Amino acid sequence: MRRILFVIPGLGFELRGFGVMLLLACFAALSLTAWRARREKLDPDVVIDLAAWLITGGFIGARVVYLVRHPGAARHFWDVFTFWQGGIVFYGCILGGLVGSLIYWARHPFPFRPMADAVAPSLALGSALGRLGCWFNGCCHGAPCDLPWAVRFPAGTQPWVRHVDAGLIPLDAPSSLAVHPTQLYAVLDGLFLLGLLTWYYPRRRRDGEVMALLMTSYPITRFLIDCLRDDEGPVFAGLTLSQNISVALLACGLITWSRLARLPRGRYADRVAAPAPGPSRAGVTALASR
Repeated sequence: MRRILFVIPGLGFELRGFGVMLLLACFAALSLTAWRARREKLDPDVVIDLAAWLITGGFIGARVVYLVRHPGAARHFWDVFTFWQGGIVFYGCILGGLVGSLIYWARHPFPFRPMADAVAPSLALGSALGRLGCWFNGCCHGAPCDLPWAVRFPAGTQPWVRHVDAGLIPLDAPSSLAVHPTQLYAVLDGLFLLGLLTWYYPRRRRDGEVMALLMTSYPITRFLIDCLRDDEGPVFAGLTLSQNISVALLACGLITWSRLARLPRGRYADRVAAPAPGPSRAGVTALASR
């Protein structure tokens, strides 16, 4: 891990790995969505405008959910906005982004389900890159284990602090206990979902199915990864906050699938690309003979 990539000489500004990966995740997700939108006959200008609402709402939601879960993380008012140092929740990003997109859609209507399908693979890509930022930052860490690929985080990182507070290691320990690299598990999960959604995209029968697939697959993999994490405790029914949200999102995904199944088959891009119906050959002949 590397929390600080480098310091800008003369300014003393620290360029943090988490913030860099967060910006890279936003740029990559926006680029992929714009490329997909052009292929699906969606307005690329709408993608740019929508992205502003998605990203703004996503950052606000991600930070708010984190501070609700860790109220002592913001010692000063301005700490609420220092998301580049870490301390965001991906599910909060999803919820905040959804609220932002609905606000934009209400003000500037656009084909919502086709656009949701275009965004879905980008969310998986953004998740994978964002989790690399978690790896650099040392947050979202796993529970202690003795597996060959277990990792140790240096003194001062979240795993080290947690293990010191729990009395598992002495205060002068140079590193934490060996733990699951759950951040890297999440990176692989994001890449897997990106491949799955990309494979299913041309095979979808109705608009909205790609997003529905993400809504049902991500909660399952996220729930399993959270079973190996050790950075938060249970809040309800013996499950962590993220696991409870996973259960709720999975239920919403299944409901979405059931509602989509009642709609006629067809895709927005096919309808837009279809030629407008013209007069039949017999009609043209009749007109020409007049």
